[in-house]
Amino acid sequence: MPSNLAAASPAPEATRDAIVAALGDKAKRVDLKLGEVTVIVSAANYLEVARILRDDPTCSFEQLLDLCGVDYSEYKMGEWDGPRYAVTSHFLSVTLNQRVRLRVFAPDDELPEVDSLVDLWSSANWFEREAFDLYGIVFTGHMDLRRILTDYGFIGHPFRKDFPVSGEVEMIYDAEKRRVIYQPVTIEPREITPRIIREEKYGGLQ
Repeated sequence: MPSNLAAASPAPEATRDAIVAALGDKAKRVDLKLGEVTVIVSAANYLEVARILRDDPTCSFEQLLDLCGVDYSEYKMGEWDGPRYAVTSHFLSVTLNQRVRLRVFAPDDELPEVDSLVDLWSSANWFEREAFDLYGIVFTGHMDLRRILTDYGFIGHPFRKDFPVSGEVEMIYDAEKRRVIYQPVTIEPREITPRIIREEKYGGLQ
C-alpha cells in the first residue's frame, strides 16, 4: 500500500475547509450536514469545479463513485421553487481518505443540460447514460449518449415525477405477426400504497 495514504479520514470540517479554499467563488455553497460535505455549483462552473476537485492536492478526488439525476418537481410537497433537474455526483479521495458530494442544477427545465464528466472520469460514461435515459438530462460532450436501461423504442423518461407509473405503452408478443409489438397500456390506474408524511425532525433528524 502506498505510504502516502491517510491512516484515517480527516474531520469533515477539514475536508470542507480544504474544498472552500480550493474552489473559492466557483462554488455557490459548500455545506456540512450529518458529517457529509456537499458542494453546489452553477452549470457554468460545473466542469471546472469537478476538475479542481480531482487535481487540487488538498482535494485529490480520484474516483467518481456515483452520478445520478434528480427531479425536484415534487420536493417538499411541491413547494420547491428552484430548477427542476439536478445532477448529483459522489467522489472519493483514496489518497486523503475523504468524500464529497457535488450537485449541479440544470438551468433549463424544458431541456435540462449540463457538461459531461467523461473526460475527467471514464466511470461517468454509463452513469450519465443512465441519467439521460431515466431523467432526460443531456450531458454535453458525452461521446455516446444513448439509452442504457430502456429500449430504443421507449417513450419518455421513467424517473421523471410526471411519468405515469404504468408507463405509456406495453409490450406483448403478437402470435399472428410472430413478433413483439407495442400497444397502449391496458392496466387500469390504481393506487395501492398509502402516502406517509412524517412529522418534522422524525427520528431525531433535522
